[in-house]
Amino acid sequence: MAVLQKLRGWGIVLSILVALPLLLFILDPSQIQNALQSVSSKYDVGEINGKSVSYTAFQNDIDYYTRLNELMTGSSSLNEQQQAEIRNAAWQALLDKYLFIETAREAGINVGNAEIIDLTSGESVSPLIAQNPVFAGEDGTFSKDALMNFLSGMDNDESGSVSFYWNYLQNAIVTSQYYNKYNALFAASNFQNALMTRKAIEENNTTSDIEYVMVPHGYANDSTIVVSDSEIKAFYNSHKDFFKQKASRDIEYVVYQVKPSSKDLDEESDRFTMLYDEFASTDNLRAFLQRNSDTQYSDYYYKAGELSSVNADVEKFVAANTTGTSPIISSGNNFYAARIIETAQLPDSAYVRHILLRGADADAQADSLLGVLRKGGDFATLATLHSADQGSAADGKAGNIGWLTQNMMIPGFEGVFSAKAGAPYVINTQYGTHVVEVTRFTKPVLKKKVAIFQKETLPSQETFNEYYNLANRFASLATGSTKNFHAAVDSMAKVQNAIAGTYSHPLTISEATESYGAIGHAKEVTRWAFDNKPGKVSNIITVDNNYFFIATVKAAHKEGYATVEEAAPVIKNQLYQEKYAENRAAEVAAKIKGLDSMEAVAEALGTSVSTQSGVAFGARASYSMEPKFVGAVAAAPQGAVCGPVAGSIASYVFKVTSRDNGSFYTEEDAKSAYSQMAAYASQMLVSVMADDADVKDNRARFF
Repeated sequence: MAVLQKLRGWGIVLSILVALPLLLFILDPSQIQNALQSVSSKYDVGEINGKSVSYTAFQNDIDYYTRLNELMTGSSSLNEQQQAEIRNAAWQALLDKYLFIETAREAGINVGNAEIIDLTSGESVSPLIAQNPVFAGEDGTFSKDALMNFLSGMDNDESGSVSFYWNYLQNAIVTSQYYNKYNALFAASNFQNALMTRKAIEENNTTSDIEYVMVPHGYANDSTIVVSDSEIKAFYNSHKDFFKQKASRDIEYVVYQVKPSSKDLDEESDRFTMLYDEFASTDNLRAFLQRNSDTQYSDYYYKAGELSSVNADVEKFVAANTTGTSPIISSGNNFYAARIIETAQLPDSAYVRHILLRGADADAQADSLLGVLRKGGDFATLATLHSADQGSAADGKAGNIGWLTQNMMIPGFEGVFSAKAGAPYVINTQYGTHVVEVTRFTKPVLKKKVAIFQKETLPSQETFNEYYNLANRFASLATGSTKNFHAAVDSMAKVQNAIAGTYSHPLTISEATESYGAIGHAKEVTRWAFDNKPGKVSNIITVDNNYFFIATVKAAHKEGYATVEEAAPVIKNQLYQEKYAENRAAEVAAKIKGLDSMEAVAEALGTSVSTQSGVAFGARASYSMEPKFVGAVAAAPQGAVCGPVAGSIASYVFKVTSRDNGSFYTEEDAKSAYSQMAAYASQMLVSVMADDADVKDNRARFF
């Protein structure tokens, strides 16, 4: 009976195993493999070095870095930017694990167990530990005792957070060591020999003074120039890598934005007017604005001009008054009123330094340090000895935070603008206890604290339904094909509708596209386009509950290489431009044949002679001249009329009048320039590895 139950459980699997060999007689095995890979890859976040990364596996990695972020920041709240950064960290970790480290190992690099022990708890502790505040002693520097206490506490940590963080550090240290070794190997092999150095010095020190004539090509189309299909195909075959592309879609879309009606505006105006008197008289502005306003209460002091970004009439009222409440201001869909709370002469910036203290005795220690400072103690020395913040050292002095403004302010430090310069005091913030001193201020200016009562008019349900019905009418006409979509655009454009017009927007999108014009969060439109074939038309796609999209797919471009047909317009234009430039140069050559002076050349071409000094072929050359022209100048003999050179925008005839072999570009300059290029090349290592391994990053498909 038990065997029977097992067989029943395996029934579906057995049926597949029996059916699959039968299918092999009907289908080409490679077709089955391609089909399975296609279905599988559709749900993969990517592929790295031949290894598929499933959505589930990648989400687990995101959860890992989310937990790490929460552990390190103490916050579980993440905005969109932070979520994107966590996804990037998770992806980079996969690139490191499956691509970079494997490539480094293939180059003969390894990080052994003894090395890891030395980097984590031995004599050569990694900077990831040595510079980590978690392992800092009372003086703010790395403490071996603090590290040992951390490690010994892992067994007693029921939450597992200590062990989790330590495992992360160990992995990060190993990865960092692989990077250090590989970069050292790369740097050692990427050297500048003596011949390269001499050539760089020569190219940068050799400059030419020239006379030249430029004949612009113009913009008229030349019907005598023909680019054949065979030329296009030959160019495509010899430059195929130029046409490597990501998957994309050519679409058209219509969008209806739900906007408040005149009735909605009138009703909001009535509500705003009813609340206006309370705003002008209440003693609790913070509570009033929290209940009724889109703009909340702020202790910010505005100087002249700053309120223009809110509303020009609000700025005008505040600039003209020292007290009082503005009349109701209407602008677009918004209603405003401004109430001046306080006027003061305040600086824009305060130069601040602090000593950060933590622990049970932080307040007592702060009082003690305050006493030392008041007796003439050196702030920087005390910050070096006692501050938990060893990173603040503006202008090279420990404890210096630097200039703080209202827009760049540490939470809890807002009182520095009213503090007395040179008088240290104590404050408590979310970071700990601080001994703070303002050393100087910028010149005080007139500023005003202003409460802004603002309310945006939102569309009513009636208005929402009206727009939805309009979108639904379009979708009904457009359904079925792109041809119907275009017909619906023409039909609806003729309808005199009081609330919206109908316009089609063409756009080429990638899987990463999430904004359509000024409309963000529209990834659902992108997903629909990539899930449907050319000719399909969508139903209504609602974005932010405020926009109704209807889209059609016109063309689909697969990832890989563009076809000859897709690349043909670009290739044809380039070949046409090259032929056009050659024809114009040939015409110039015919006109100046036999002429041996620049004046005669200019006269024959109906133009004038221009001059340019210091033309150099080296790395530091930065002229507006075309590179092809600069190269021709570098190779030309002195004193001879040369050209024409067929440039991109003009044909050039020139003469080198003199050359100077200076010595301003030194061997040190050449080595410095090469070092910069080597550093850039080092930064591109992983990118080049990813390209070579044909890494596929499909994250945009899911996030």
